Amino acid sequence: FFFFYAFRVVKFRRTGESSRSEEDGISGEHEVQIEGVRTELEPVELEDGAAVPKEFANPTDDTFMVEDAVEAIGFGKFQWKLSVITGLAWANAMEMMILSILAPQLHCEWRLPSWQVALLTSVVFVGMMSSSTLWGNISDQYGRKTGLKISVLWTLYYGILSGFAPIYSWILVLRGLVGFGIGGVPQSVTLYAEFLPMKARAKCILLIEVFWALGTVFEVLLAVVVMPTLGWRWLLILSALPLLLFAGLCFWLPESARYDVLSGNQEKALATLKRIATENGAPMPLGKLVVSRQEDRGKMRDLFTPHFRWTTLLLWFIWFCNAFSYYGLVLLTTELFQAGDVCSISSRRQEVKAKCSLTCEYLTEEDYTDLLWTTLSEFPGVLVTLWIIDRIGRKKTMALSFLVFSFCSLLLFLCVGRNVLTVLLFIARAFISGGFQAAYVYTPEVYPTATRALGLGTCSGMARVGALITPFIAQVMLESSVYLTLLVYSGCCLLAALASCFLPIETKGRGLQESSHKEWGQEMVGRGSHSPGESQE
Repeated sequence: FFFFYAFRVVKFRRTGESSRSEEDGISGEHEVQIEGVRTELEPVELEDGAAVPKEFANPTDDTFMVEDAVEAIGFGKFQWKLSVITGLAWANAMEMMILSILAPQLHCEWRLPSWQVALLTSVVFVGMMSSSTLWGNISDQYGRKTGLKISVLWTLYYGILSGFAPIYSWILVLRGLVGFGIGGVPQSVTLYAEFLPMKARAKCILLIEVFWALGTVFEVLLAVVVMPTLGWRWLLILSALPLLLFAGLCFWLPESARYDVLSGNQEKALATLKRIATENGAPMPLGKLVVSRQEDRGKMRDLFTPHFRWTTLLLWFIWFCNAFSYYGLVLLTTELFQAGDVCSISSRRQEVKAKCSLTCEYLTEEDYTDLLWTTLSEFPGVLVTLWIIDRIGRKKTMALSFLVFSFCSLLLFLCVGRNVLTVLLFIARAFISGGFQAAYVYTPEVYPTATRALGLGTCSGMARVGALITPFIAQVMLESSVYLTLLVYSGCCLLAALASCFLPIETKGRGLQESSHKEWGQEMVGRGSHSPGESQE
C-alpha cells in the first residue's frame, strides 16, 4: 500500500477486486484533484508491520474488500480475546493425551488384553479420520462458527459421558464418538486465521498451538492429582473443562466476515468488521464493502482444479507424513527409554513376547514425570518455528523440520547412551511438532475462503490415516527390526521435505484468497511484502 498526501488528499492503491469506473480501471488508482492544491503527490511507504495512520485509513476509493478492512484495522483487543477463546477449543489435546493415561489403567482395572487396549486408542483416530472432511464441508457450507460450535459441543457431551461408561464396549463406542467430534476442532484455526492481519497471521496461529502443548501438560498434571484419589472416571470428566469454558464463551464468537461476504451476507460482514474496529480502536475504510458471492462452497472438486490439484495432493502427503512420524516417535520414545538404547531394544522385545498379554503395570510417578518431560518438547518446537517461518517462508520451514527429524532418526542407529538418546528424541519431537504447526499455518492460507475449511479438513483426515498406520510400524515392525523401523520414518520425512519444496505456492506475505473461481494470487498482495513487479510463485 502506498499513501500519497497533500493537504489530506489521499491516493490509495491495492490489487484486490473493486468496482471502479472505466477511467479508474485503466490505472488501477484513485486520485482526488482539488483546484489550487499541489498535484505532485509524494509517496509514503509504510514499514513492515506498521499500523495504518488514522488520517490515511479511509481510502478515497469507493469500495473495499474484507482483506483491506482486516489489514487497516490491524491486530488488537479483539484478536487477543479471539486467541484465548479459540485456544480453549484447541486445548482438546487433553482428550488425546488422556489415551496414554487411560489405556494402562483400564488394562489393569478391567483386565483387558493388549489388543483391546490398542483398539481403545485406534477408535479415536478412526472417528477423527471419518469426520474431518465432514466438519470442513459443514464449515464451508454453513459457517465456521457453526461447524466449530457443533463439533466442540459434540466432543464435550461424549467426553463427559465416557466417564460413566459401565463396560468396555460402552467406552469404546463413546471414545470413538469423542474422536468424531475432535475431527472438527481444527476448524478453530480456519476461523482464527480469517480475522488476522497478514503480518500477525503466522505468529498468532503458531502461538495458538501453544494451547495444544498446554493442554497435554495440564492433562498429565491433572492425572497426577486425580488418578490416585478420584480415579479415571473423574479424570475423563474434568478433562472436558476447557471445552466447557469454550461452550460458555462461544456466544461472543462472531462468524467470519470472509465467510459472510462469500455467502452474500454483506450487512452481517460489515457489522462484524465495525465491531472489530470499535474494539481495536481503529478506523474503518470508507466506501462500500465488495461482495463476491459464491454459492457452490465446500465442494471437493474445487480442491482439484488446475490451480490446486498439485497443492492438494502434496499437502495430503505432507500431513500424512507429519502425523505418521509424530505419533510414531511418541510410541518409539517409550520403547527406547525402557530399553536404554537402540542396541538393547531387540533383546527387550524378546522378553516382552514371553509375558502374558494380561500382565498389568500401573503408571508410576516416574512414568508421569517422563510423560511430562516428553510433552515439554512441544514448546521449543513452537519457538523455533515462530522464529524461522516469516524469515524463510512456510515451505522451507516445513522442509527444514522434516530434514532435521530425518537426520535425528538416522543418528538413532548409533548405540548412544540414555542422555544422548534423550537429546536426539527431544530435538526430533520439537522439529516434527514444528512441522505440524507450519502445516497448520500454510494450509488455511493457501486455500480460498470457499474451500478453506474443507481443505484443512481433508488434510486433517489424511493425518489421521498416518496416525492409524504408525502403530504397525512403531510396534509391530519394531519386533522384527528396529533399524528398518527407523529407516521407514527417516525415509518418509525425507520424501515429505521434498514434497514441501515442490509445493507450487508460497503463502508468506500474501493475503487470503476469497473466491475459488479466481487464480491464486489474483487478489490482494501483502503490504510491504512484494513490489508490484515481483513475480508470484
